[in-house]
Amino acid sequence: MDAAAAPEGAQSEPSEPSAPPRAISPQQFHDAAGVDDWRVLYWGAHAFFRARSFAEAARFVAAITAIDEVVRHEPDVDLRHEGVAVKLISRDVRDLSTRDLEVARIISGVAREQGLAADASVLQVVQTAIASPPSAEVTPFWTAVLGYVRPNDTHLVDPLRRGSSVFLQPEERVGPRRGRMHVDVCVPHDQVHARIDAALAAGGRIADDSFAPEWWTLADSENHGVDITTWWGRESTRLPEARPE
Repeated sequence: MDAAAAPEGAQSEPSEPSAPPRAISPQQFHDAAGVDDWRVLYWGAHAFFRARSFAEAARFVAAITAIDEVVRHEPDVDLRHEGVAVKLISRDVRDLSTRDLEVARIISGVAREQGLAADASVLQVVQTAIASPPSAEVTPFWTAVLGYVRPNDTHLVDPLRRGSSVFLQPEERVGPRRGRMHVDVCVPHDQVHARIDAALAAGGRIADDSFAPEWWTLADSENHGVDITTWWGRESTRLPEARPE
């Protein structure tokens, strides 16, 4: 994408240094103008832009990666024939920041120019939670069997950030009559009730809604638990990722 085709504010010419990025909360991100395409989930702000073909999706990726502000920010981009998924997070801040707002607006502007529409209904992040007593050192096993990395004391993540993360949950945080392993499904805040209604219609039940709207615990007919979560009630995205050098 040449400079003449770049959206306003995304010129490739050198610009004056901008102010250092400032961390913002999920609420502040969603309250900002120009980010209607985006939803805060686990580990960042996410968007999916529908495409009519793989070639169209690839042209969109080429266009956004030709913009200096986007390249400097290094978003995670997933190219499929259905479209393009983008995740933004400020790794130096280890949270959402004002820089993410700027880059989100630029990417949405390119999508509009190329006729790609955002589809928030397909956005989600899945995480598996495994509980164990402090005396059981299970982390090396799960790290090895998954080929993941351990960025902190509680999470294991895919080093390329493709697969679902694993949360090593302290045993004392497991509620009564609940299994020692469950799935967390983080969905957009404006999609959460539709997801819950679909699960209930498919034979599930609400096992605990005392933490809503941060999360609802659902269970299937065999009492396997799933937490449907949103950013509501969270002060940050709590980035656990370790980025390989």
